[in-house]
Amino acid sequence: MTTRFEEIDWKPTPIGDISLRRRRDPLSGDDVYEVKLGDEFLMSSLFTEGEIALARLGLAPLAHYPGLDVAVGGLGLGYTAHAALEEPGVRSLIVVDTLGEVIDWHRRGLVPLGAALGSDDRCRLVHGDFFAMVSEGHGLDPHTEGRLFHAILLDVDHSPRHVLHPSHAALYQPAGLSALARLLHPGGVFALWSNDPPDDEFVSLLTAGFQSAAAHVVDFPNPLRGGTSTNTVYVAVKASAPEPKA
Repeated sequence: MTTRFEEIDWKPTPIGDISLRRRRDPLSGDDVYEVKLGDEFLMSSLFTEGEIALARLGLAPLAHYPGLDVAVGGLGLGYTAHAALEEPGVRSLIVVDTLGEVIDWHRRGLVPLGAALGSDDRCRLVHGDFFAMVSEGHGLDPHTEGRLFHAILLDVDHSPRHVLHPSHAALYQPAGLSALARLLHPGGVFALWSNDPPDDEFVSLLTAGFQSAAAHVVDFPNPLRGGTSTNTVYVAVKASAPEPKA
């Protein structure tokens, strides 16, 4: 890349115009990939610590389980999916994104991790509305209705209180969380990325629907603003199946 800024792709979508941009970082000289929805920045390859931590923290409670089936809601630039595939024991990965345009960027190799995800036989990209798939009860795998997963990792909205579309809000309420929990194996994990500080009220909702829940703060350097910024990763563990009686 010889110019400091390039718009790689732009498309109108049902939730607004989405664009993929690449720019040269003047400090490091590295290429930075950015995704915008309208005038709002959704993600940047300059800040990936939270997305990677979502996979690592979400799969940590399952570290001793072999053959994990994992679902990710939100493809973005692919950092959560890629980090999940690096975790030992992951057998299969489904990544659901409502925007076919984002999936197309990966399949065309327009983003750095597209080739790695596309060449991994464990990974399947699914074009679909994650929130509708959960609420309607069909599940996250179009090939197997009601399929259960060991972990579901979600990175779509800015936070449970700041959603990209009003239809997403119901997932973060008791009925929505219960519907999501039904797609998990006993002992399975739901993990959620948030750009807001830990929300005690949301942790309480998670605790009511899962066996345990916690909010983890992820610190990372912010070269644009200076100092340190934070994300939050919520991790909720479903109750295990009861032990059979002797």
